[in-house]
Amino acid sequence: MPSLIDIRRRIRSVKNTQQITKAMKMVSAAKLRRAQDRVIAARPYGSMLRTMLANVAAAAARDEEAGTNPLLARRPERRILLVLVTSDKGLAGAFNSNLIKAAQRFQAEHRDATVTFELVGRKGRDFFRKRSARISGEHVNLAAKPAYQDTAAIAQKAMTLYSNAEIDAVYLVYNQFKSVVAQTLTVTRVLPAEMPETADNVDYIFEQPPAEMLNQLIPRYVETEFFRALLESTAAEHAARMTAMDAATSNASEMIEKLTLHMNRVRQASITKEIIEVVSGAAAAE
Repeated sequence: MPSLIDIRRRIRSVKNTQQITKAMKMVSAAKLRRAQDRVIAARPYGSMLRTMLANVAAAAARDEEAGTNPLLARRPERRILLVLVTSDKGLAGAFNSNLIKAAQRFQAEHRDATVTFELVGRKGRDFFRKRSARISGEHVNLAAKPAYQDTAAIAQKAMTLYSNAEIDAVYLVYNQFKSVVAQTLTVTRVLPAEMPETADNVDYIFEQPPAEMLNQLIPRYVETEFFRALLESTAAEHAARMTAMDAATSNASEMIEKLTLHMNRVRQASITKEIIEVVSGAAAAE
């Protein structure tokens, strides 16, 4: 049975841990606010870009040169580039484990294809590096300060590989931010570029041929999808960490209450034993 000193030491240790988890929750909450603002600000741009892409694609459909863009070429998916976006730090609940499981499940579903990983984030990199997976690139510390130039470089690399027919498809795996308590695991195909089917039938006046504008819009669309995935993942990471740290803080409070109750019982038992010994000694002296 642990002594009072051991129990007090454990209570003190749990209180110290509780202070750490509480501080991490507050830090994640502050970072989440900024990340959430960036996601909300980026979504209208991505939506408008997709709408404009649909309208330009509809206008360029009558042009025979519109289908010659190498990013629109469709081939059997024998060589796939899977871009996995994880976090650089842990203590975020099941945030990273769900992403890694989704990547493994994707690899299992495409056994007949050669899956190469482009890893964004330290956790995914460490996991697949230990398992000798096919890795084409590693990118860490991007989520701390998400920048369009960083993800654009990754997107351009993927587009170059696809244009040169070195790969047949590019997929993104990331957590999409929904709310503080909900993140959606998303697996989406980026290349070959999917032309939106619906268009608003806006009567544009084109200074350049629609086919040329389509060739310029598609790379920008792919770069935007990569950047949006990083922004969504960053916001979802902070939300998951804040939720996990809040749960850890609550669990620490419950553990402190249980340990305090147990300590009081042990102390009461010790006092009762000492009283019995004193009374027994006095009775024996008589």
